[in-house]
Amino acid sequence: MVTKNQNKTIATDNDVGSYLNSIEGEEKRKDSIRLDGLFQKITKNDPMMWGKTIVGYGSYHYIYDSGREGDMCRAGFSARKNALTLYCMSGFSQQDDLLKKLGSHKVGKSCLYIKRLSDIDMDILAQIIQKDWDYMNKKYPK
Repeated sequence: MVTKNQNKTIATDNDVGSYLNSIEGEEKRKDSIRLDGLFQKITKNDPMMWGKTIVGYGSYHYIYDSGREGDMCRAGFSARKNALTLYCMSGFSQQDDLLKKLGSHKVGKSCLYIKRLSDIDMDILAQIIQKDWDYMNKKYPK
């Protein structure tokens, strides 16, 4: 049972390969495996499952002003029903120029939603992930 101040999404020992191979839809499964390779190349971290559906790379400890604290992956993604969701913890306020060149996507506060990798420029995506990774490593030194 998760208590009020406990993070619902925690690192698990679940197998990343099993998750990736279980993703429904051949294109989404192949895109997810490709994303895993890209994240591993950029982060130089092995993937780890966070909860049941987030493939994460690295981790950091946060403490909010409210006192709530926890751990989360520094970067990651999940193959959701409607889109591939990339978690960019630094947000997108500094990435407007790259987002304009990316291709078809949507953004949330710290999520980048992509229907399929064939809709975007993979070199631009790599730059976005790298910029976010660098930001997280500067803000939360290991």
